[in-house]
Amino acid sequence: MIGHAGVIRLPICSRNGAMQAISRSSLAILAFALLFSAIYSLGQPPSATPPAAPQTTQEPDKTQGKKGTVILSRSIDENGQTVDGPAPAPPAANPGTNSREATPSPNLPPAKLAAQLAMEDAERTALTYTDFDLDVRLRPIESRLAVRALLTLLNDGKAPLSSVRLQISSTLDWEQIRAAGRDLTFTVAVLNSDTDHTGQLHEAVVALPTPLAPGASAQLDVTYSGTVAQSAKRLQAIGTPEDAAAHSDWDVISTDFTGLRGFGNVVWYPVSSVPVILGDGARLFDEIGTHKRRLSGAHFRLALTVETTPATSPTIALVNGRSIPLTTTTAVDATVATIATASSDKFTLGFEAPSLFVATRASHAATDTTLWARPESDPNVAGWINAADVVTPFLQSWLGMKPRSQLTILDLPDDGDIPYETGPLLATPIRAAGPEVLNGVLAHALTHAWILSPRAWLSEGVAHFMGTLWIEKQQGRDRALASLDNARSALALAEPESPGEGEGQPLLSCISPAYYRTKAAYVFWMLRDLAGDTALSAALRAYDPAKDAEPDFFEKLVEQASEHHDLGWFFRDWVYTDKGLPDLSIESIYPTAASVPGSYLVAVNLANNGYTAAEAPVQVVSLSTTATQRVVLAARSKSVQRILIQGIPTEVRLNNGTIPETQATVHSKTLDISASK
Repeated sequence: MIGHAGVIRLPICSRNGAMQAISRSSLAILAFALLFSAIYSLGQPPSATPPAAPQTTQEPDKTQGKKGTVILSRSIDENGQTVDGPAPAPPAANPGTNSREATPSPNLPPAKLAAQLAMEDAERTALTYTDFDLDVRLRPIESRLAVRALLTLLNDGKAPLSSVRLQISSTLDWEQIRAAGRDLTFTVAVLNSDTDHTGQLHEAVVALPTPLAPGASAQLDVTYSGTVAQSAKRLQAIGTPEDAAAHSDWDVISTDFTGLRGFGNVVWYPVSSVPVILGDGARLFDEIGTHKRRLSGAHFRLALTVETTPATSPTIALVNGRSIPLTTTTAVDATVATIATASSDKFTLGFEAPSLFVATRASHAATDTTLWARPESDPNVAGWINAADVVTPFLQSWLGMKPRSQLTILDLPDDGDIPYETGPLLATPIRAAGPEVLNGVLAHALTHAWILSPRAWLSEGVAHFMGTLWIEKQQGRDRALASLDNARSALALAEPESPGEGEGQPLLSCISPAYYRTKAAYVFWMLRDLAGDTALSAALRAYDPAKDAEPDFFEKLVEQASEHHDLGWFFRDWVYTDKGLPDLSIESIYPTAASVPGSYLVAVNLANNGYTAAEAPVQVVSLSTTATQRVVLAARSKSVQRILIQGIPTEVRLNNGTIPETQATVHSKTLDISASK
């Protein structure tokens, strides 16, 4: 289903059949996403005047159905395999719409087809966007969006590019693409891709005046417009019930709420991506993560104009999770009652998809938090404010007295809508819930106000870690580790069984939530044992994202706070590389009576059959006491640990739930010394 210029890609089989072929890793990521959602379920901007419409390479034929002709297809067959081949016969044309003629031949042999698709994908992945300067105009009464964008594109590939491929949502239309003041010619294709809520993208294949050399950059001036209505087509196509699909894909431009979550939900800004579909293993989720990682470090600026009425004049605007002040004025045009404008400063993107929210909501102040609620949610606001008051002292004890930003909580249009977070923004229905639920939500969400890292494993990992620490504080350590273990199976499925048997994802460059949430949270739990709470807290307080330029920046903070305890081995195996998970075991136990009366010396033979080192706790339990020692188990190693204990030993335990393993996180063997005599 990878796209082609002038092509509409249609699956060869039903999406229901494709869904049955989702791989284990895809299911794991889906399960984790649902679990995470369940936690919340209760420079100068471009000219404001768009240029004239461009002259494209082909005139539209107003008698056809889509912008593109079906000539090739890529999809999933009933066995879950990706299939390339000629497209099926096109359906009869629908009068009153338009199309563009496709130029490539649909009768390519399989080898040439595969080579052509690989070439197109290479062109898409070669582009890195390093600067966005957007002038965005919204007309909510028509659900309409018009954008002029100055884009800086870097050729990250190994070959010159004679053309570039730019994509937007299928409900948006390319109007003009210019470079150095000159119109560029382009063709438009419709690509099947579930990176957009409609399940399709409009791709412009733009001919460059001169080839873009590897390592070189080019600036394009593009305009596009269209509508963004709520669409759950991609989820309904795989059999998701209509109501559930609508509450998941709620992106829309409407009079009282505009929510555009970006790539993976609605592609409202230009991108260059490999088209993927739900059901093709974990490729959709990987493509979303790859997009965020490639944008990390790009500069972003947005100027916003909203044409509205006094009754629906927006009160809050957020760009990439950051609130920007709105100015509302009376319009000269009598057909428009008011115009709201806002502008964001240029800032650097982290691991995030650019997002835009504009809404008519009432504000309510809480500790380090502002809630923007619908009138019908007003009775629930007090519970959320109280939750912020309750958890803030706990977060201050770990992260410092003052957060780096305020948390914004934006009320979604419907109580059933699935929550979404980016940076210091939590978009969620402000529903009634008990203190236990709301306190847990705020413990996670408010952490983002303290830790604003461009590194996903720090930004998301610390928030997930603090959420589990709050559970520990309220319900005990066992319950906290059990909540962490709920997501461990997804991590175990994603991890390679051994180096070389899978690509893996080092935390420094990971793209999957199983890594930057689950594995990262485990890393912080292990750092508690290695460095201690005081040292880890000091490192988190000292963390400054503006100074985080080197991979080992956080490692050095923890080592300094723990009196220069060498943690290089730990970070090498758990953060800088991905060697899978440890595989610990108790191979045998040999208790012998010690010289001290009533005591035993217990020799425990331990093994780590994995490729990742771990410092694990070993406990020997007797009727009267417990003796614990910690041992570093190197990768693919065995060790003997001798522990002296008072009383008759009854049990030996390895790992206490803080070290993620493939099969288990606690190993236990019971002893019956009397029976062995």
